[in-house]
Amino acid sequence: MKPQHLALMLLCQFIWGVNFVAAKIGLQHFEPLFFVALRFSIVALLLLPFVGLPKRKLLQLIPLSMTMGVMHFSLIFTGMRYLDAATSSIAVQLQVPFAAILAAFFFKETLGWRRLTGMVVAFAGVVLIAGEPRFIGNLWPLLSVVGAALVWAAANVQVKALGDEFDAVTLNGYIAILAAPQLLVVSFLLEGNQWPMVMDVSWMGWGALLFQSVIVAIFSYWIWYNMMRRYPVNQVMPFTLLLPMIGVISGHLFLDEVITWQMLLGGLATLAGVAIVVIRRPAVVAPSTKTGI
Repeated sequence: MKPQHLALMLLCQFIWGVNFVAAKIGLQHFEPLFFVALRFSIVALLLLPFVGLPKRKLLQLIPLSMTMGVMHFSLIFTGMRYLDAATSSIAVQLQVPFAAILAAFFFKETLGWRRLTGMVVAFAGVVLIAGEPRFIGNLWPLLSVVGAALVWAAANVQVKALGDEFDAVTLNGYIAILAAPQLLVVSFLLEGNQWPMVMDVSWMGWGALLFQSVIVAIFSYWIWYNMMRRYPVNQVMPFTLLLPMIGVISGHLFLDEVITWQMLLGGLATLAGVAIVVIRRPAVVAPSTKTGI
């Protein structure tokens, strides 16, 4: 990999890792569903001039916008409102073994004992974190993030079923265009009218929203998809192992989050398990809509 491309890949992972902090800051100013709705609305407005309105494969695109756009982000942002950025960045990595399991079920891809071992280790890591005293009687935020990881994996089954019908940027644009109005309606029904509160949001809230919409959803994915086109998947995917480490460190530095021994051990176990899955057969988890958050 060329030095400039290596630098871009490291920048991409840094953006994704710090994004958990940005999400936490944004969720201090916006209701979760409304925050997601605004995020997708901005992405849709920015990409609409380049991708246009979706006209083909609507029967596949609309369900995909519901899973990847509405369900995935609603679950992860709702969970993150009550969960620290560090734990969220670790738990969401279960999307990798979830994707491998679903690929084996729907596409008959072989798992093998090594990858099965990696999955067990990854899940054991999250279970170890879930055993912390702070989760006693209040496990649902963590389960919400884990559920988001499962939905992400399911969405990738839908993406694979689409084949090569759309390039990555167009597909992301279509998901945003279709998901934004759905999210606005769901937010209104569940959270009430949030528009009067918009004027009271501080610059930090707006900064977090713009970071999510422009830097993460557009710029970082532009880097990611370009590198995916230039290099083999097994050279690109291992970079994602940096994401939870950056998420944990940034949560500690910027939000004063406490790193417990259970979080540390659980995070290392999850990271090791994901590494086994990704490095041995990365193609299973090479999505066209890799989002994390």
